[in-house]
Amino acid sequence: MKEGALKGVKIGIVFTGSHCSMQDVIPQVAALKEEDAELYAIFSEAVHETNNRFYQAADFKQTIEKMVDHPIIYTIPGAEPIGPQKLLDIIVVIPATGNTIAKLANGITDTPATMAIKAHLRNQRPVVIAMATNDALGMNAKNIGLLLNARNIYFVPFRQDDPFGKTTSMVADMSRTVDTVQVALQGRQIQPVILGPVHKEA
Repeated sequence: MKEGALKGVKIGIVFTGSHCSMQDVIPQVAALKEEDAELYAIFSEAVHETNNRFYQAADFKQTIEKMVDHPIIYTIPGAEPIGPQKLLDIIVVIPATGNTIAKLANGITDTPATMAIKAHLRNQRPVVIAMATNDALGMNAKNIGLLLNARNIYFVPFRQDDPFGKTTSMVADMSRTVDTVQVALQGRQIQPVILGPVHKEA
């Protein structure tokens, strides 16, 4: 059997509360697992606690528990050891909400998600952002710009998902997650990072 490209790589998957995007995220978790990565999951409070029209929190937790190799981290104290213990080789924030992006860009650490990222970055190790935010080209544009220029932070290629209906919204092409992780582990940003819109058939 051929070994996966990410065999033995310890990947922390940080889930934040873009609930409508979770259906696109689960296949990417499976894809990382298929590459033989060792997976850890970190939930923001919104993901851990919020029932919504897309899924029930307990059901989503159960789904992810079956896919990862360690108990889910869902508290700030639980996420803090990621740094001093050097638990992870890379973190993937998928989906990354505008709220989390803004906090990360401005050094705010008040959730398990942001604590995990902060703790990991202290070790000068890569963080991959797979954004899903309605205000990427609005108030959050400046924060995304800061992170694009930040050391050890890489983006899954993203595009406007509805240029006329939601003019400021941008979403990562989640199918590029594994490729982005592989390139980020080499210290490079996969290109192109900004994609053209998908043209839907009439």
